[in-house]
Amino acid sequence: MKKIFNWPIRVYYEDTDAGGVVFYANYLKFYERARTEMLRDMGFEQDKLIAEQSIIFVVRSVQVDYLQAAKFNDLIYVTAGLSLVRSASLTFVQEITRADVTLSTATVRIACLDAKTMRPKLIPDFLKQALDNE
Repeated sequence: MKKIFNWPIRVYYEDTDAGGVVFYANYLKFYERARTEMLRDMGFEQDKLIAEQSIIFVVRSVQVDYLQAAKFNDLIYVTAGLSLVRSASLTFVQEITRADVTLSTATVRIACLDAKTMRPKLIPDFLKQALDNE
């Protein structure tokens, strides 16, 4: 893994349960946002990839460890780093922290699909090269 992308997120009331603790499934949303923002930071908008390259990225599998709770109004940081770039898939290693405390870690496998057929599709060379350099 070369570069780690770091994205700040404020925990809103809507992200939490009645006790002010982030609902476990919302961590997946935070991880998704960081991956999307990482691509955007690299100059790749997913709507343009769909329209111009007919590719979409879908989650194939997720392994999440919940270590400590994020709470209402926390400022958390969500990382996204590529650990593996293959011809039609990506593996991200991600983490959510508050200050210096790790709240959650995840490994997310992403598949590249043809937007029309929903079948696996090779990641275009220009994008794969950019991701390989990340």
